[in-house]
Amino acid sequence: MKRLWPFARRYWFDALLLAAVGIGITGSVVGRERVSGPEGPLWFDILAILAIVLPLLGRRRFPFGAPAAMGIAAALTSFVDRTVVPYDGVTFLVGCAALFLVGSLRDRAQAVAGLAVAEGVLAVVVHNDPRSGVGNFVVATIIFTIVWTIAFGVGRKSVEADEAKERAARAEREREERARAAVAEERARIARELHDVVGHSVSVMTVQASGVRRLLRPDQEREREALLVVERTGREALAEMRRMVGVLRRPEEAPALAPQPSLDHLSRLVEQAREAGLPVELRVEGEASQLPAGVDLTAYRLVQEGLTNVVKHAQATRAEVLVDYGDSYLEVTVRDDGEGVGNGDGGGHGLVGMRERVSVYGGELDAGPQPGGGYRLRAKLPLGP
Repeated sequence: MKRLWPFARRYWFDALLLAAVGIGITGSVVGRERVSGPEGPLWFDILAILAIVLPLLGRRRFPFGAPAAMGIAAALTSFVDRTVVPYDGVTFLVGCAALFLVGSLRDRAQAVAGLAVAEGVLAVVVHNDPRSGVGNFVVATIIFTIVWTIAFGVGRKSVEADEAKERAARAEREREERARAAVAEERARIARELHDVVGHSVSVMTVQASGVRRLLRPDQEREREALLVVERTGREALAEMRRMVGVLRRPEEAPALAPQPSLDHLSRLVEQAREAGLPVELRVEGEASQLPAGVDLTAYRLVQEGLTNVVKHAQATRAEVLVDYGDSYLEVTVRDDGEGVGNGDGGGHGLVGMRERVSVYGGELDAGPQPGGGYRLRAKLPLGP
């Protein structure tokens, strides 16, 4: 059944058309002896049924042409055998199906044209049939109009559903593109900031090597050469780093001259949030230790982004910043009692930027609503190599 169901869903209408062909041919053969039956010749009536019904099998490739061909075939047939079309109702039901198909087309002009063609075919068939009158034409017109109206409404709903799906898919693609752009921009920003941190360390190493070289005795030539190589390599590394990071900077962005912030500046960051109207409590647990410069900067940026989101989006009445110094990790937590979603629009691009920063050092980031209300942002950064 699982294998047959998709096949049945796709071809059930085709099966009904083939059944209609069989019923129509049977009626043409059996009804020839009746007063109101087909007038023949028999071979023509059989071909007429085939010409009227089978064009609808091509509706997928010719959504307007197939129903139109069916109507034209019915009209032309009535000029040869006036009763074969209205005899047993098969062609009328197939005509209603064709009208439904054309009425549900996405193109409004084709849908309206399909109704006009159906009315024209109906007028020709009724005119050629001596037993039909104005009453039959009116009744058939009412039925055709109802069928077409239902199909037209279904078609419009289908168009709206397709457009909604397309808008959703387009929005999803745009969201993914914005996320990729945000990741790329945040990585460039992290690279620029780490350049300042690493550049400072390399500069200190170079200066120290130069100082030690000048303190050597004249006979320590090998040591002097080794320190000179260290000094020269350090300067070349600094020059290469400046060129590399220069590619990542925007044209209007100048190199940072001030030192990068760290957790030593956390009290000032909290004070700025308080000045913005948000009561913030700062707690430090564990024994503060000297952190790697990159981890120190990352922890500061996490608190900065978290407080920025709380002030701008959370509608919170208070917040808490917790810094926990462990033996092998540093844990930073920002809590609030507001309704923020934690994805802010600050310079770090919300969670995208924070996850990128934490992933650089192999850390963990958790963000989400708290069971008792509010929102929590927590990052755990390893201190080992």
